[in-house]
Amino acid sequence: MKTTQINHGERGFTLVEIMIVIAIIGLLCAIAIPNLLRASARSQANACINNLRQIDAAIQQFSVDAGKHQGDTISWPNDLTSYIKLNAKGSIPPCPAGGTYSLNVVGTIPSVTCSYSTLTTPHAQQ
Repeated sequence: MKTTQINHGERGFTLVEIMIVIAIIGLLCAIAIPNLLRASARSQANACINNLRQIDAAIQQFSVDAGKHQGDTISWPNDLTSYIKLNAKGSIPPCPAGGTYSLNVVGTIPSVTCSYSTLTTPHAQQ
């Protein structure tokens, strides 16, 4: 009967090798996660700014069509729904970060502002 010898020293990874791999993965995560969060905040701000531009254009169109003058108020969102492309839910697109839009009176610049206009990545038209 033939017996085979098993050498236990040649199987698997050593603790040091596993620790090095974990350290490298941790370093990559430490670099990638903050960049991902910054990119997410930037994309939300850009989407919000585009929404603000669309709402501002809708306010301008509504003002001309309805004969509104400087200083007049606009009913949010009822007056603007026919002047702006609605989202899949049939409403004016909201701020993707959860901010709220507030309308100013006709003739002010900007006509609409987001509650997140003071963040590090501001939601404000330039």
